[in-house]
This record gives sequence, C-alpha cells and structure tokens, in this order.
Amino acid sequence: MTNRTRYFMASSGAVVVAGLITGLVAYRGGGVQPLFASTLRAELAFVPSDAAVVAYADVRAIMDSELRQRLKLAIPVPSEGQAEFQTQTGIDIEHDIDYVVAAMVPGITGTIGDKSGLVVARGRFDMIKLEGLALEHGGTVEEYGGKHLVSVTHNAELPAPDGTQTLKPIHPSMTIAFLERAVPGGASATLIAFGESATVKHAIDAQSQAQSLNSNDEITELVNDIERSNNAWAVGRLDVLTSHAQLPAQVASQLGSVKWFAAAAHVDGGVSGTIRAEARDDQSAENLRDVVRGVLALGRLQAQNDPRLAAAAQSLELTGTGKTVSLSFVVPAELIDMAVSHAQTAAPKVMYH
Repeated sequence: MTNRTRYFMASSGAVVVAGLITGLVAYRGGGVQPLFASTLRAELAFVPSDAAVVAYADVRAIMDSELRQRLKLAIPVPSEGQAEFQTQTGIDIEHDIDYVVAAMVPGITGTIGDKSGLVVARGRFDMIKLEGLALEHGGTVEEYGGKHLVSVTHNAELPAPDGTQTLKPIHPSMTIAFLERAVPGGASATLIAFGESATVKHAIDAQSQAQSLNSNDEITELVNDIERSNNAWAVGRLDVLTSHAQLPAQVASQLGSVKWFAAAAHVDGGVSGTIRAEARDDQSAENLRDVVRGVLALGRLQAQNDPRLAAAAQSLELTGTGKTVSLSFVVPAELIDMAVSHAQTAAPKVMYH
C-alpha cells in the first residue's frame, strides 16, 4: 500500500471515527422510535445484547455536512490516495458508506475486562474486490450461519523452541462478513460486519438466536430517547467502561455512581448536542451536578478573555432532575474554523509521495 493510500485511509477513516466519537460526547433528548424501529433494527440485530456500548454515525450526512466541506477545503486529501484505495477495495469513501454502527462487546476469553470491537456498516460493497484483496494477503473464505465470511490472519516469523523460525499468528484474525446482498446471490453487499473473527461470528449467532441488542430493554429505551435530528449518538454502561480504567480516586468515585450514559449530536456547520448520565440514585446525581457546576464555572472564568471561547462556554447548559444529569453544548462553526486555522499554522507541511 503506497503512502498516498495510507494518508487517504487515515484522513477518510478519521471522518467516520469523528462521527462516532461525537456521538460518545454529546446527547440531546428527543425520541427516535421510528428510526430505531425501522431503519436501524436490522443493523442492531447483529449487535449482541451484552454490548457495553453501541454508537451510530450517519456517515452520509456527516460527509455532506457544511462542516465536512469546510474541513475538506482546509485540509485537502490527496486524490491519488482516494483513487488507489477505491481501486483496491471498490469502496468510494465519499459515497459508498451510508452509516455505521459500532459496539464494544465482551471478548471470547471470559476474563474480566476482556472486550472486542464490532462495526456494522450499511452501504454498497463490492464483494469480489474485497474477497480478492483478502486472498492476495493470505486470507480465507468460509460460510457461517448462512453468511459469507472473508478472514485474514496476521502472521510473523517467530522462534520455535528448537531455535528455528516458524510462521505463527501474532494477532487474532480479522473478518468481514457479508450480511445482506443487494440481490440474492449477487456480488454486491449492502450490509457488512467487521471485527475479530470470533466477535463477528458471535454477532451472527446473536441475530439468528434473537439475542441481539433489540432484546435489551435498557439500551433500547435509551436509544429510543435520542432525537431523530441528530446524526451521531451513543449509549452504554459507564460502569463497565470505567471498572477497569486507571482513574484518579476522586474521578472514579464520581463516575462510579453513574450506571448509564446516553449521548447524541448534530453535525452540520458546527456541532451541537447534549451529554446525559443516569445515576444510581438522586443523591448521586445531585453530587455529580455539583461537580459539573464547578467545572463549568472554572471553564467560563478561563475563557472570558476570548469572545469565541466565551460564547462556547456560555452555551453549556446543565439540567436534569432526580437521577438524570444533562449537559447541552454548542460548538459554533467560527470556533471550528479558528481551531483548524491554528492547526494549519502550527503543523509542519506534509509531503505526499
């Protein structure tokens, strides 16, 4: 793979990742029962019910947003890399991916803290090109649960006990599963899953055995609370995420009282959204609101010398009653332009070869 392709994959992939991360840091309450019940139900059927976090990004909307267009002009991506990536994979990042659902699910070892990532993407995918690319790199194909799977294992020459070199796997095999096809038996897929082989097979089992996220009432209730106008969101178990993290004692004590979080955002010219946390009881929620109030006061004090930062700080609004804590925010387009301009001035020029 050439440098152009690597730069293109990194920058284009960053757009998708940014959409998912935006969903992890922003929530706005509303109600999206029609979206969840129809558009995403097929995708969430492949997310196991024991997922700790599930996130969504409307890649098409984010790619077409005013923010994306301005960033594209400010940070050009080499067209050669985009063309080469499309030639190799058959995927046009700009147009072929509609939206993605990503999840963190328990790993297969059964040890505490073991987890694995799963991505389910809706779009248009050339099965022949993707399979051919995998086979060129030593990949294998198989049928599992009625789905066509393509897997690649990363190998390396490692020393054997007798001192000789032997080829052994150094990473779990990664798999693409073609979950839905444009037409039965056709060579174009409209829904794929990607992740470690065991995780992808677990997802296929969850769908076939009706043990998917669609059967998890706690998470689906949170998903159903997300406003349909948002194009990125995430919901999950915060206690699961923080239980094995190395956090300061004071931070851990505050986050330990939070069971669920829900987040969503709308990306267009700027970014707006809200973070919501569900505490275990009313007192824990009030303690968390006190902590957030202190952080907001400090942030506004530090931002008062910059009108644009001050405007962003003033847009932060803390709400919530009972066990709920919500923080809404707005990042205006002007502030994003300022950050991009500063980054362009500070960063060294990148030479593409």
